Amino acid sequence: MQIILLAGITGYLGGYIAEELQKRGYPLRAIARNPDKLRQKKSIAGEILKAELTQPDTIKDCCANVDVVISTVGITRQKDGLTYMDVDYQANMNLLRQAKISGVKKFIYISVLNGEKLRHLKICDAKEGFVEELKKSGLDYCIIRPNGFFSDMTEFHTMATKGRVFLFGGGKFKTNPIHGKDLAAVCVDAIEIPDNEIKAGGPEILTHDQIARTAFEITGGKPKISHIPNWIRVMILKMARSFTGSEVYGPIEFFLTVMSMDMIAPEYGTHTLKEYFHGLGDLE
Repeated sequence: MQIILLAGITGYLGGYIAEELQKRGYPLRAIARNPDKLRQKKSIAGEILKAELTQPDTIKDCCANVDVVISTVGITRQKDGLTYMDVDYQANMNLLRQAKISGVKKFIYISVLNGEKLRHLKICDAKEGFVEELKKSGLDYCIIRPNGFFSDMTEFHTMATKGRVFLFGGGKFKTNPIHGKDLAAVCVDAIEIPDNEIKAGGPEILTHDQIARTAFEITGGKPKISHIPNWIRVMILKMARSFTGSEVYGPIEFFLTVMSMDMIAPEYGTHTLKEYFHGLGDLE
């Protein structure tokens, strides 16, 4: 059985990947800044390395005897003074260098759907910069391109709970976000299959209006949906770029951009958004 190194285990997707690897019997080695958090989770077992991917000296020999690296490393909200280039690009480059030194057979990296077409966004530019280097590395590789997580849809549920959902445009753009558990299965499948790129979405293609109405159905409120003209979205982007730092406008520009286009990927998995929204209600 191949030994897997997982980077990003404490993130939303990383935890599901760890569980999927263990379910299938893969020996797991994981990198974590705070291993104590993982040790508290009985479902997470294996070798845990305490390290900072942004600090190359701390990950020396992390890939020794490893067959496959899976990296979900990236930031959606910048913190600790780190930028997308520090984490999404350079931290993964540090890991790639160790993978090459140790003779890793395959490197699996999770980017984003249409990332190569969205290089004008800082987060996508950093991710795709690493993708370019990975392709040139000489290692076997697979780029996983999800179109969005169920966790990204939580804001719809939050707005519905407050009584009104705000959408940009006419609410007709379509997407099929994927549950972390379903995407984890796609990522682990990539260990054995030869594909160099996999685009992955969930089992349901929905318009933004349909997502909003699903959220209202779960919260029990009367659907109240306001459609904000596109020019306001453009104005918000310009203001964010002009008057805030990258740690603020980076997430804003990504969210407002992908909410103004179709984000449809091949369908995987079984988990539905309605089930996910039900789960959010149970947590309240």
